[in-house]
Amino acid sequence: MAVLGAFPPGVGCRPFDEGDWEGVADCLHRGFPERSRGYWIDALTRLSQRPVVADFPRYGFVLEKSGRIVGAVLTLYARHRSLEGDEIRCNLSSWSVDAEFRPYASRMIATVIMRKDVVYTNISPSPGTVKLNKAFGFRLFSGGQVAFLPAFNSVPPSDRVLEAHAELAEMAELTDNERYILLEHAALGCLSLICICDGVALPVVLKPRRILHGLIPCCQVVYCRSHTDLVRCAGAVGRFLLRRGKLLCLVDAMGPVSGLSGRYFPKKGIKYFKGPKQPSPGDLTFTEMVLFGS
Repeated sequence: MAVLGAFPPGVGCRPFDEGDWEGVADCLHRGFPERSRGYWIDALTRLSQRPVVADFPRYGFVLEKSGRIVGAVLTLYARHRSLEGDEIRCNLSSWSVDAEFRPYASRMIATVIMRKDVVYTNISPSPGTVKLNKAFGFRLFSGGQVAFLPAFNSVPPSDRVLEAHAELAEMAELTDNERYILLEHAALGCLSLICICDGVALPVVLKPRRILHGLIPCCQVVYCRSHTDLVRCAGAVGRFLLRRGKLLCLVDAMGPVSGLSGRYFPKKGIKYFKGPKQPSPGDLTFTEMVLFGS
């Protein structure tokens, strides 16, 4: 039974810091035994290299009993700038609570998501956390994925793709936030691209990954302005990827995307959000997909 009242004596939830890494890694390894303990130390190390956003925790929160860590959730905060103002997002990642203390998991998450001005996301929910998501008012922002072959789209002769870097002149045609996204994700191992289509610069970020038990290489769309813009530059992107031995791409969506040569898989890679603004289609910037390769 979920507990939403106060924690009992000796049980509490708090942000954690570097001094808690060993206990957090142990807890996450217990919850996700398919991941090595070293995987979680590496994940925490990557978080330590990211900038702190305002007064939000750098790493996440723990549930503890008399000083022993019995639950943990990683919180990946990022600031997004736009003409409408700053937006803070938080990707909730790697929820784990020891079996004996799972009745307090909902109380822990309630503590984590208490800010009304933050957009919270869960992009890899387990069956148990789906129920918790719905109980806390999370809503779908992706109900499935489109697997598509961009090289099958036509390519106008003038279209071209450039790999983003700070000195590239075409970077000036993007917004400050888009330039930041491209450069940061390139440093994190993504393909950060500027597609020049009919003279218009369109940003696209792709995360190389492997699917079907690691047998099939592909690229996950991490950022694009819209599905419409993705279709517009798909052919040029496909030609760019083909030269690098990649054929298949994935993009999150609520249904089939007209203009992409592929198939929609409902309920594949579902993703949830809670907060004042729904993430744009295919926007996985600064999430666990990028930082941890999940």
